[in-house]
Amino acid sequence: METGCWLLGGEFEDSVFEERRERRPGLPASYRAKRCEPQWFYEETGSSDEVEALTLKKFKGDLAYRRQEYQKALQEYLSISEKLPSTNFAMKRDVQEGQARCLVHLGRHTEALEIAANLENKATNTDHLTTVLYLQFAICSSLQNLEKTILCLQKLISLHPFDPWNWGKLAEAYLSLGPALSTLCASSQKQNSFTSSDKTIKSSFTHSGKDCLLCFPETLPESPVFSVEASSSNNQKNEKAMKNIQNCVAEKREAVLLETQMKACASFIRTRLLLQLTQSQQTSFALERNLRTQQEIADKMKEFGFKEDTLLLIAEVMGEDIVPEKIKDEVHTEVKCVGPTALTALVIASSKEFEDKWFRKIKDHFCPFENQFHTEIQILV
Repeated sequence: METGCWLLGGEFEDSVFEERRERRPGLPASYRAKRCEPQWFYEETGSSDEVEALTLKKFKGDLAYRRQEYQKALQEYLSISEKLPSTNFAMKRDVQEGQARCLVHLGRHTEALEIAANLENKATNTDHLTTVLYLQFAICSSLQNLEKTILCLQKLISLHPFDPWNWGKLAEAYLSLGPALSTLCASSQKQNSFTSSDKTIKSSFTHSGKDCLLCFPETLPESPVFSVEASSSNNQKNEKAMKNIQNCVAEKREAVLLETQMKACASFIRTRLLLQLTQSQQTSFALERNLRTQQEIADKMKEFGFKEDTLLLIAEVMGEDIVPEKIKDEVHTEVKCVGPTALTALVIASSKEFEDKWFRKIKDHFCPFENQFHTEIQILV
């Protein structure tokens, strides 16, 4: 056959015509795995490969972080960042995350948040985004910023709605938010009361059109009795108005605390429902942790003091989308490489968006008079 008649893929490999190697008699040599001694990366390797040298420095930084030598670990990570090729995305992400965690322990939270925000913008798949959100959660928790901590958890849940542990963390965050809101409302009420009283005193003794205090209007009668009665009447009206405002603010505060408790309760119930669904697939310590958490949730349900029909309503709303097929798909889902723009659409943009989606039906049942309180306060003010 002529050379030009050879079909593509029809050629024979030269190795087909080579003679087979003769087998040596006796047992084959046993396989010996390479053993790395502890801290082997501190030894001089003499390698000219720059990537290998940077990998060794990263191991040194990781060990320093484990030993809680955060300044030393940060220096190792910084020296790697300066020399790391821009094409080595995987190590670059690991090193930047290490830098952020070191900065948190060193009290430099602003710099850590900047790195986390940069990582979030450059995330290209759901795995990257999940890692970054956990990093942001750790930073905000260290700052004890409850609002941002809750937002991080809400983003994680919007990405993985069937993860029971994030729902449990969200419930705990809401419980911590309750006392903080109560303190904030109380201080705000006290400040508003002082400011309003101050304005009342000024308006009672200041003559319109003049800047000096303790000036009486010229149109009033000269009788001191009439002046005292008028001032007393104004004070009574002002005190009554202030009392009405304080009552409405107190009612609003109770409504806010009730709503926060409702969100915590709903998140706990969602956690329990998800744990119950995965219970049959677990054994050993995983099952023990599952059952222990369910019991802890049951105990907390009693502390809320909600009626049984209310708890049933919450369970019905929070379990609408829980079916075994969805849970299975979520557990075995593949990493979605969709790019930064599409990833942004997968997570919620604000706490209001998240809470409207998950708690709106329950909130309408709990707080039907919320708008009424808000309107009353505006009218009185």
